Amino acid sequence: MRYHVLATDYDGTLAHHERVSQETIESLKSLKASGRKLILVTGRELDELKALFPEYNLFDRIVAENGALIYRPGTLEERLLGDAPPPEFVAYLRERNISPLSVGRVIVATWEPNQFTVLEAIQKLGIEKQVIFNKGAVMVLPAGINKEKGLSEAVCELGYSMHNVVAVGDAENDTAMMAATECSVAVSNALESVKTLCDFTTKEDHGRGVSELIENIIENDLADKESLLSRHHIQIGTSADNEPFMLSPYSRGVLLAGTSGGGKSTLTSAFIENLAAKNYQFCLIDPEGDYLDMQGPIQLGSSSQVPELEQIVKVLDNTSQSCVICTLAIPLEDRPAFFLKLLNTLLDMRKNYGHPHWFIFDEAHHLIPKEASATYFNMPAHFTRFFAITTKPELINETLVKEVDTIVALGKDAEKTIQSFAEIRNINFHYDQSHNLPQGEALVWNADTSSAPVLIKSSVPLKVMQRHRKKYATGDMGPDSFYFKGPEGKLNLKAFNLNTFVQLSKGVDDETWLFHLRNKDYSKWFKEFVNDDELSRLTEHIEESESDVTKSREAISKLVEERYTAPA
Repeated sequence: MRYHVLATDYDGTLAHHERVSQETIESLKSLKASGRKLILVTGRELDELKALFPEYNLFDRIVAENGALIYRPGTLEERLLGDAPPPEFVAYLRERNISPLSVGRVIVATWEPNQFTVLEAIQKLGIEKQVIFNKGAVMVLPAGINKEKGLSEAVCELGYSMHNVVAVGDAENDTAMMAATECSVAVSNALESVKTLCDFTTKEDHGRGVSELIENIIENDLADKESLLSRHHIQIGTSADNEPFMLSPYSRGVLLAGTSGGGKSTLTSAFIENLAAKNYQFCLIDPEGDYLDMQGPIQLGSSSQVPELEQIVKVLDNTSQSCVICTLAIPLEDRPAFFLKLLNTLLDMRKNYGHPHWFIFDEAHHLIPKEASATYFNMPAHFTRFFAITTKPELINETLVKEVDTIVALGKDAEKTIQSFAEIRNINFHYDQSHNLPQGEALVWNADTSSAPVLIKSSVPLKVMQRHRKKYATGDMGPDSFYFKGPEGKLNLKAFNLNTFVQLSKGVDDETWLFHLRNKDYSKWFKEFVNDDELSRLTEHIEESESDVTKSREAISKLVEERYTAPA
């Protein structure tokens, strides 16, 4: 389920001439029966609303006073999001015979043209208030209080995210909450300015329009409206004509596959950044500890500590908080069992509350390997919103691969990578071109269409995360190590990681150091084997501009230490 919550305005949307039809009430009951939640968001005061709408207890939350008050019909509890109106402000308006004048728990409301006196009072009394206009109504509220604020607080109370909400309205004061939700809908009688801002408009007006929307939600979860919701799409690159290449945030599954050094980490980092920028909650499972330095998400687990399931669930209960789960401390043979238990738990959370919005499986072949029985994993039908990363599709259990609709292939023989994926999916794939893609390019194919693969230039994250940091800094890079050989090849000093490189660079003789400096061997190693383009570029500048032995040693060592070996 994509949409778990319907938020609706009252006057002009749910109600016509202050009343809600029986037909609309029955539609609300149908939506509740589908397992979804209802939130009523209104500028009216609570007591006034209750008198007009006896069926108010159909709603799980009522956001009254234009966002200032949250009411829980099930427990009769009220929660104020702002302070009561200053008595001197109310007195000022009454002394000037402002009428009509309504004073709520937080809100003060009147009608045009009384806004001039209202603004005069705010200025003379020196109070911090905002004035909201809505179809002739003039509402005075504390700064920062509006329907968006009230709705977001109510949604949070229910355990959901604004990405799980459809909002429907008709007037100016509805636009803030509509812009903040995953899908915004205007009823046909809405102001033209509101229709322009919304994702789509119903054919019917008022309550009939709400009933139309509810029928659409129950029927297909608004899947037929996906093409209208491009404002939420996630960019992963640019096409040949320099247009953004986007993924729907509700894709089935995405498989990122390709050879080492092809740019998987860069594209993944950009994808994660874009998810975070749009406030989608993600859960990244990290078998090798490559993402432990990522800023933003909570880090759970380490090289010595097994992540605890209860702690993971507790973190993800907060829809605004994502997490990285490091499984380094779990033996390789035990990771599939851990993954299965974790996934089943989080899928229950997603079923009930709509989040985590995305799962990211790094080194997916460690978590759901090909060798395991397909029945062991028993992946749910129509498993969606996951991003799996591997070197080859055939290394992953087919139960996951069959849920993928989009493959992003990088590096050498990208079209063969797609061919391997197509064979697992039992889909015909014919592509005559051969691609050994340079880093930064990718071939994208959607298996559910007959379209040819699209060549894109991968997005680059704003802050490129240095993946494999621990391996490069302190591990053994094996055949990718740097060798100080000197001009005649008499030496064979192996720097098997960056720490060792810095140590050896300080002790190797001047002739050997300068030999590799002039050959640009340092920048080549950083680019080709450490996969750090920025470090390579900065080092190459030193190689070209600095001939002094001591200064060049110190400068390059400083670059490495700042990125990899500096203490935390």
